[in-house]
Amino acid sequence: MPCSAILVAGGSGKRLGGPVPKQFQSLKGRPLLMWTIEAFHRHDRDMPLIVVLPQAHFDIWKALCTGHRFSVPHAVVAGGEQRWHSVKAGLERVKGDGLVAVHDGVRPLVSTDLIGRCFSAADRHGAAIPVVPVAPSIRETTAEGSRALDRSRLLAVQTPQCFHTDLLRKAFEQPYDSAFTDEATLVERLGVEVHLVEGEEHNIKVTTSVDMRVAELLLA
Repeated sequence: MPCSAILVAGGSGKRLGGPVPKQFQSLKGRPLLMWTIEAFHRHDRDMPLIVVLPQAHFDIWKALCTGHRFSVPHAVVAGGEQRWHSVKAGLERVKGDGLVAVHDGVRPLVSTDLIGRCFSAADRHGAAIPVVPVAPSIRETTAEGSRALDRSRLLAVQTPQCFHTDLLRKAFEQPYDSAFTDEATLVERLGVEVHLVEGEEHNIKVTTSVDMRVAELLLA
């Protein structure tokens, strides 16, 4: 089935720090977002790539692409207030049916193998997301204080989250709800089971300066 990817890069980067948003900060000499785009381009050079950015960042990104001679084909779409609005805007640019991946623009270390496995699982099951075990001990706050949770039953969700395109379009017909933390929760609200795919420990989301240093080491 034909595949498309929506790369969501609307963060402000406050936790990472620095004068520019985290998706534009330098990772081994180039903006972090370029590494993410190239990961999907390596998987399929003909796959349409849709990058969702705040409208105010369009000129910055254009200048960075020119300065770094970045030529991987991609469309740029204006995002919205929340992730839900941004992904919806990207989805409106996806043509036809097939499969669509939604990926965090600041997960530059995703492998072509994981992208392929998520697309394949979505092809078979309709919806698929990568997950990894939760390593730290976890506690839940309660009215009385807190309690320990059984981490063996918990999983951390990654991206790319992949779906049949018509299924994701149907899911986005639902009104916005702050409980929709990702696309999987949106699809589950329709009563569709989301298939779990084994994720990758190094497929980190760069959020802090420590994450950036780890990403640099892994790329090296």
